[in-house]
Amino acid sequence: MQTATLSKSHLLHSMARNYVENGLGGKNFDAIPYHKDVVLRAPICPGGSGSPIKGKENLRTQWWAPLPTLVGGVDFIDSYVNSEESAVTVEFHCHITQPACTLRIIDRFMVNEDGEITEQENFFDPRDITNPGWR
Repeated sequence: MQTATLSKSHLLHSMARNYVENGLGGKNFDAIPYHKDVVLRAPICPGGSGSPIKGKENLRTQWWAPLPTLVGGVDFIDSYVNSEESAVTVEFHCHITQPACTLRIIDRFMVNEDGEITEQENFFDPRDITNPGWR
């Protein structure tokens, strides 16, 4: 029984690392295992976190479209799996090229039994990209 638990936890940790390193860092949307009806909440979505983007293709065209040209690199820090093994959270730094800054991000993913992301919420302070020079 413990082997199955460790295996699922390991898969969730691997998915989180893959999202950061191969998805964002590799500029490869298709490397991210989104469910077709995924829901994304992020401070930089139109309408902010309160107005989620729904659907994989909407994520691709509305949220992802500018990212490959903006992301200069990523640094994976760690990932955390909840006790039900239905969600994983990943902590990382995302280096943005324009305006040049580093975002300190925590993303939380709800994952279905097929290993697909059904919900994602991004947590970070967007001021460095929405109001450059605010410091």
